[in-house]
Amino acid sequence: MKSSTQRNTEIIKSIANELEFSFCGIAKAEFLKEEAPRLEQWLKRGYAGQMGYLEKNFDKRLDPRLLVPEAKSVVSLVYNYYPKKDLATNNLSNLKTAKYAYGEDYHFVVKDKLKLFMTRIQTGIGEVSGRVFVDSAPVHERAWAKKAGLGWIGKNSLLLNRSMGSFFFLAELILDLELEYDGPVKDYCGSCTACMDACPTDAIPQPYVVDGSKCISYFTIELKEEIPQEVKGKFDNWIFGCDVCQDVCPWNRFAKPHNEPRFEPHSDLEKMKTEDWQEITEEVFQKLFNKSAVKRTKFSGLKRNIKFLKK
Repeated sequence: MKSSTQRNTEIIKSIANELEFSFCGIAKAEFLKEEAPRLEQWLKRGYAGQMGYLEKNFDKRLDPRLLVPEAKSVVSLVYNYYPKKDLATNNLSNLKTAKYAYGEDYHFVVKDKLKLFMTRIQTGIGEVSGRVFVDSAPVHERAWAKKAGLGWIGKNSLLLNRSMGSFFFLAELILDLELEYDGPVKDYCGSCTACMDACPTDAIPQPYVVDGSKCISYFTIELKEEIPQEVKGKFDNWIFGCDVCQDVCPWNRFAKPHNEPRFEPHSDLEKMKTEDWQEITEEVFQKLFNKSAVKRTKFSGLKRNIKFLKK
């Protein structure tokens, strides 16, 4: 006869499958003692740049029980966003945006799924307290996904999965429910340094460590002031985010297109020519990126990024 822990674990993994999450793994909610010194060292080196929010709530980032009192389990989930068409190579312009931002902002899409997930847990299991997260609040997502066996941390610091690469979002449910826990998987990067060699701004100074303050994604999204002249000519035509370290990763040859209608890009996006980007108006910006993550950089930020690439 199955224990309640075993039964509840099966219910949660079944719900994850029904809601079309690619993978679901579970880890015990506890202090991430291995990550604490790494995170502290990373922050001390100034690799967070102006992302001050990464220094706040340091303790909460490492202990989910500070986010959810009585937390017992962290359920980690993978949601695919790999597009049917790579607009960086299949469009009329040489200007590029990161794949994750083609369609509707993942915060809304995945959060809607997570809310439904919690509702189904209450129906299938009973009263369960917890919170849902998708790249929000101080949750050390990749560390939890690794601990739950969803993949390993690659040399570009992203979570890699053997069967689908890295073009996916991570999400978590932190629950006050005892469950069966999954173990971590081994690192399959081997001697490969493709991501480190390909980074246009040398933002991966050593394996498994990314200097966030040198990353193209940081410059085009997080940085609010003018982009420093010393990185001029190194952006490889990225105007929002960057996919270089993922595009060159051998594991992404296993990536398959997503089935999420809300991630489909606006039909006009692939019709944009380089001059259209250079002359983009706020009206066109709102039309193309009405619900997109590109809105994080705002119209003024995107204009700055485009202007910075001009010769």
